Amino acid sequence: MAKKKILLNAFNMNCVGHINHGLWTHPRDNSSQYKTLEYWTELAQLLERGLFDGLFIADIVGVYDVYQQSVDVPLKESIQLPVNDPLLLVSAMAAVTRNLGFGLTANLTYEPPYLFARRLSTLDHLSRGRVGWNIVTGYLDSAAKAMGLDQQPEHDRRYDQADEYLQVLYKLWEGSWEDGAVVNDRQQRVYARPDKVHKVNHQGEFYRVEGYHLCEPSPQRTPVLFQAGSSERGLSFAGSHAECVFISGQNKAATRAQVDKVRAAAVAAGRDPQAIKVFMGLTVIVARTEEQAKAKHAEYLRYASAEAGVAHFASSTGIDFSEYELDEPIQYVKSNAIQSATKNLQNNDWTRRKLLEQHALGGRYITLIGSPTQVADELESWIAETGLDGFNLARTVTPESYVDFIDLVIPELQRRGSYKTAYEQGSLREKLFASDQPHLPADHPGASYRHTPTTPTGALQHA
Repeated sequence: MAKKKILLNAFNMNCVGHINHGLWTHPRDNSSQYKTLEYWTELAQLLERGLFDGLFIADIVGVYDVYQQSVDVPLKESIQLPVNDPLLLVSAMAAVTRNLGFGLTANLTYEPPYLFARRLSTLDHLSRGRVGWNIVTGYLDSAAKAMGLDQQPEHDRRYDQADEYLQVLYKLWEGSWEDGAVVNDRQQRVYARPDKVHKVNHQGEFYRVEGYHLCEPSPQRTPVLFQAGSSERGLSFAGSHAECVFISGQNKAATRAQVDKVRAAAVAAGRDPQAIKVFMGLTVIVARTEEQAKAKHAEYLRYASAEAGVAHFASSTGIDFSEYELDEPIQYVKSNAIQSATKNLQNNDWTRRKLLEQHALGGRYITLIGSPTQVADELESWIAETGLDGFNLARTVTPESYVDFIDLVIPELQRRGSYKTAYEQGSLREKLFASDQPHLPADHPGASYRHTPTTPTGALQHA
């Protein structure tokens, strides 16, 4: 029986400090060059050399101002501040690669679906079908205030809005232009057939949209849909919409339970449990020997900022940890922030000292440290014991951490049959799911919005 092939995204952000904070100060780190095209085109070419499935680019709207009730630490340590737009990077990276996918985070709360649909279709065209969208609804009050709201909408209410947002997008991406609408016939002077292009008429609680999708169908129509919510409402949303789910695991047993919940949510939505690929965030520090890897880890620790990591986590939970003494138990407070982050604090057995220890490398992802053989053993173990499909590999020192992984770990995984030796053909969706279908599968709710021959010409209506 062939081994399950591990899927792999590089996890990054259009900023200096992303997950493992403080390492921008390392003399070999070049993350402060994030403002240049060369930083991104060279990274994309490096990842394609390593046969990575995608570059997953995180994003936030707003700032981390919960810790000390200020942005002093985020500014000094560049904790995802400043941060540039992730979508504008794709054209340049797509131009220097042929196979690498791009998972792009965009917050639906603050952008009308009609224009967003055009932006994603444009990128899917320019990349020849290599775009995915990481669907987020936001969790920062600072973002809501910057966008003119008193505060962000309530957690579950944000998902209600997201459900309707996706309905509008499906109508635009899947239903407005039929297959065969574009004929590009110079002799007949017909580029697109009017009888195969339909007006979307959506009248909902959150959105009213009457109009035609501005783009002809892109290679995937709907980009690959990523999502990262692990609350009960977030899982329900993922079960209906997501094709890839990103989780943050702390041990194998808990991760297995999370993966099972994702699969169950897909089944509850009438989908195949394997219709969702599940990725876990991970940090890897690898060298040719275990001793060299431990020495590299110790070196990195000297530059990392545990306080910056805790300041980041404070905004994830909505709790100002700076108000607590080092060994004072932190009181759990239900907030409107990331529910999976606050869940870890519910036993009231965390202290600021314990958080600082957890964030020693600047972040709180599981960190694998060792030789190529040791790292490969652990990666295979996580896949086998949890049901995961792959990993989002966070950076430490840029680009060193990706170079090390590509040069040392990838060949070892390939030797074991756990990682591809060449890219498959086709779109990002076809590569991830080993299929010959670039569009949403038939059991995905978005597929039901496709125009069928029995629907009268004119406005596309859908309940």
